[in-house]
Amino acid sequence: MMTLFDSVAPIPSHSIAAMLAVLLGGWQLFSEKGTRRHRIFGWAWVGLMIYVAGSSFFINELNFWRTLSPIHVLSAWTLISLAIAVFQARRGNIRQHRLWMLSLYVLALLLTGIFTLWPGRLLHQVVFGVA
Repeated sequence: MMTLFDSVAPIPSHSIAAMLAVLLGGWQLFSEKGTRRHRIFGWAWVGLMIYVAGSSFFINELNFWRTLSPIHVLSAWTLISLAIAVFQARRGNIRQHRLWMLSLYVLALLLTGIFTLWPGRLLHQVVFGVA
């Protein structure tokens, strides 16, 4: 049976960072806002998301346009959205910050996470033990 660590870099670290981002992001969404802890864990989440989005450009399992795929478009959107979300928080527009962060969590993590479990994909093999 294939494990995640049998795959080539950066897939293992990318996957682990994404899983950590799902957990930390979920915790952030339901924890108290505006606290020092929220800001510290928020920056940790942003760092994880930058790594997940950035490392995706070195993963080329699905090639639609040379070495790029729709996932890479989402990764670019993720990096831009992270910058917007942080900018909104810094200028005190918490409503917009919350909307951007929630959309990032749902679209860039949960939705793409579901697609990684698609039959034929590596995580489908790892999770379900079938090719």
